Amino acid sequence: MNLAAMDPTTYDAQLTAKRIKLEQAFAQFETPSVEVFASEPAHYRMRAEFRVWHEGDDLYYYMFDKVLNDKVRCDQYLPASALINQMMAALIAELKPNHSLRHKLFQVDFLSTLSGEILVSLLYHRQLDDQWRSEAAALKARLSSQFKVNIIGRARKQKIDLDKDFVVESLQVNDKVFHYKQIENSFTQPNAKVAIKMLEWAIDVTQRSQGDLLELYCGNGNFSIALAQNFNRVLATELAKPSVDAAQYNIEVNNIDNLQIIRMSAEEFSDAMAKKRSFRRLEGIDLDSYVCNTIFVDPPRAGIDPATLELVQGYERILYISCNPDTLKDNLQQLNQTHKVTRFALFDQFPYTDHMETGVLLERR
Repeated sequence: MNLAAMDPTTYDAQLTAKRIKLEQAFAQFETPSVEVFASEPAHYRMRAEFRVWHEGDDLYYYMFDKVLNDKVRCDQYLPASALINQMMAALIAELKPNHSLRHKLFQVDFLSTLSGEILVSLLYHRQLDDQWRSEAAALKARLSSQFKVNIIGRARKQKIDLDKDFVVESLQVNDKVFHYKQIENSFTQPNAKVAIKMLEWAIDVTQRSQGDLLELYCGNGNFSIALAQNFNRVLATELAKPSVDAAQYNIEVNNIDNLQIIRMSAEEFSDAMAKKRSFRRLEGIDLDSYVCNTIFVDPPRAGIDPATLELVQGYERILYISCNPDTLKDNLQQLNQTHKVTRFALFDQFPYTDHMETGVLLERR
């Protein structure tokens, strides 16, 4: 983290530099002009984590600045949502005089939403007891006069939920509102307004699609729920159980009737499609009945493994969202042999950093 780089007056120049860097990195693939989707220059992150420093009676949040090689006090934090910044001030005022709640507290995590909900996780180097639970419940009651808040206490092998361990986000995507359960400690897109732009872009590039959609690495169903409108049916896979549970909730709350989630890894699904292995989790699901002309992948930073990459290459259209341009570039070395990039996008999920979220649509040559 470089706090000095977080200057909204330089945001446009930084984004331009990212675009140029991305265009140069992918020039060999003869991509179309890159579509650039900017972030808000401040208060764009829905998640934030802070360490807590104890200094006598004082108590404050801090982060480590790699440039300064030192900790930096954070009473407020420019990237974090306005809601997180409001909660930061209210929470620290409550914690300072409360021995039970501040004792051996070493970290605070925030998960906020555009819909106004916020989840606060307090992390401790001690076991939490009934007194902590009582004080935390009283804290929640006081904060609830200002915020739609839930509080979680965490210690080694211990987790205490006072109410629930998730928030429900509502995103306005074109003319529809989608609702998403987002669970503490599970992956969610950190920049909600850019996430909306990503969903709208994905919907746009898959308009007039034919047949069904296969999605790998679907998480909580973020993309698959929004994309279901463009396909007859959607078959999606995800390995992490909390994400699958959230996805099932999201399917129901959004009244999606053409989406099936399977709990398995991309590698396992590749084996199932190749008839190399059979899986009990696929009982009752006729994979051969799906007519998937389009595949959507949003892999982890490591990119797509070789077996799955071979599977992906068998589809007419490939929609690929990447959080790591380096591994996307590596994967395109193979995909470019059979497919051509017809849409290319930069989503600035992480302003003031080198990170770039990219999207490509590939169509068979």
